[in-house]
Amino acid sequence: MTVDDTGSGMGRNPAPDGTDPGEDPLALRLEQLILGAERRYTPFQAARSAGVSMELASRFWRAMGFADIGQAKALTEADVLALRRLAGLVEAGLLSEAMAVQVARSTGQTTARLAEWQIDSFLEGLTEPPEPGMTRTEVTYPLVELLLPELEEFLVYVWRRQLAAATGRVVQAADDEEMVDRRLAVGFADLVGFTRLTRRLEEEELGELVEAFETTAADLVAARGGRLIKTLGDEVLYAADDAGVAAEIALRLIETMANDATMPELRVGIAFGTVTTRMGDVFGTTVNLASRLTSIAPRDAVLVDSAFAEELIRTGEAPASEAAAAEAAAAAEKEGEQPPAYRFALQPMWQRPVRGLGVVEPWLLTRRDTSA
Repeated sequence: MTVDDTGSGMGRNPAPDGTDPGEDPLALRLEQLILGAERRYTPFQAARSAGVSMELASRFWRAMGFADIGQAKALTEADVLALRRLAGLVEAGLLSEAMAVQVARSTGQTTARLAEWQIDSFLEGLTEPPEPGMTRTEVTYPLVELLLPELEEFLVYVWRRQLAAATGRVVQAADDEEMVDRRLAVGFADLVGFTRLTRRLEEEELGELVEAFETTAADLVAARGGRLIKTLGDEVLYAADDAGVAAEIALRLIETMANDATMPELRVGIAFGTVTTRMGDVFGTTVNLASRLTSIAPRDAVLVDSAFAEELIRTGEAPASEAAAAEAAAAAEKEGEQPPAYRFALQPMWQRPVRGLGVVEPWLLTRRDTSA
């Protein structure tokens, strides 16, 4: 649905059919190609055709991220069908009205970012006019015509894969509360000195650095079994059900960035505990603690909270201390067994007050020196 104030006729006198006489005909053709239908309805007409109140229709549209357009004729049959489907889910009792609005908002926010990325980073480079005198739109139309069905199929495929993975995590939850408030490892990875870099680098160089960082982080998180929650330019937030997975991701990030001379240093903070999940994001004290640990972490180092350290010790991923590791190895040798194979080492740091969270005891996480 195209309901933005650049293509809705807002601020101009619309033609009798409700369209904007100042709009580029090729832009309208592109819109029709992508939406697969012509503009036929004003918002009021679309709401009435869908059998929903104008108030509810406006809530859905705003949740999806579409601007108010007055009563310009800018909507299509697809917009009516979308309204009818959302309202039908509410009427059938499958979703509450509030949940339907959340579905609209989460879908709108996610796909808006995807669409912006595809245009900025993908189509822009492919639509340079090959011949003088050709407009970008003239080049874009046949390109979109070819790409649209393929991209649509791929989007549905990835969404189904992600939905299957998320559903699997939910059904394995111990109880209903754990489906929303779950115990997770949450990690922040932050580029050191990014503010100084923004003053020193050209915009294009800065964009390339951020893209390289986000791409590397996303690949590492996915490959090791974590979930990338969001990227914030110089920072990424990820989560994992298993503390060992979160630890491996953190150390791999540090090691990978350290081997790239173009990248600034990195610091990571991880906390373990109850996390509230909403609309693909994570909230709560555990998330706040991970963020604070990142801000006080040394360069190219990983700081974790005591709950995370305890979880690594409990699962046998790290010894409580090197003395405990030596004791366990001696006991195993005495019994003729293999000594425990610890992957990580934990070093307690000085307790310190953390704003808003009281006194915390950070632990420095490293790979264990197996030769020791």
